Amino acid sequence: MKYKNRIRSRIANLKDSKNPRLRENVLLGLISPQKLAKMTAEEMASDEMKHLRAKYTKEAIDDHQMAKSGGTVTDLFKCGKCHKMNCTYNQVQTRSADEPMTTFVLCNECGNRWKFC
Repeated sequence: MKYKNRIRSRIANLKDSKNPRLRENVLLGLISPQKLAKMTAEEMASDEMKHLRAKYTKEAIDDHQMAKSGGTVTDLFKCGKCHKMNCTYNQVQTRSADEPMTTFVLCNECGNRWKFC
């Protein structure tokens, strides 16, 4: 089954009208059949798709870093790890609207993270 899926992936990528460069490189001999057989989906992707994936990856990294750097500094929460009261918190609606918001807390001293409702 894994072998069939890999064959289907190669055929789909070679037939993709948005990825003519891969087909040209195979026909010109720049990509050997052995290399094509071992290529990953990321390596076969068109330049447009690679750019789109890089953009989404950057956005995900930025969102993750914003969660760490953004927020409100407070001394209302006590860290369970270092027992200091220097924390930053964010509140996000992670469940349905009739449920309370989830509070994400980051200790600015030791980097411990926790959440509660």
